[in-house]
Amino acid sequence: MEQRSIEKEIGEIKKRNKRVEADKAWETSWSRKIIIAVLTYIVIVIFFFMAGLPKPFVNSIVPALAYVLSTMTVPALKKAWISKMYKR
Repeated sequence: MEQRSIEKEIGEIKKRNKRVEADKAWETSWSRKIIIAVLTYIVIVIFFFMAGLPKPFVNSIVPALAYVLSTMTVPALKKAWISKMYKR
């Protein structure tokens, strides 16, 4: 009986690991970054139209690009921070 319980636990851990790996892959994927950038652009365009701001289609590119640039630089900064903090 104990063997089955251990095998069941191992199976559940493997399932959980696959879910975690899939979530991590999604979080770091370019697909996710592009989707968020496009959605950001659309929301900002709508906001600019409603606020009556000039050139909403052109000016909305800035926040969307800022998001993409931040996703490219944050991992590098994180790596530098980790290497400095855990140099020991």
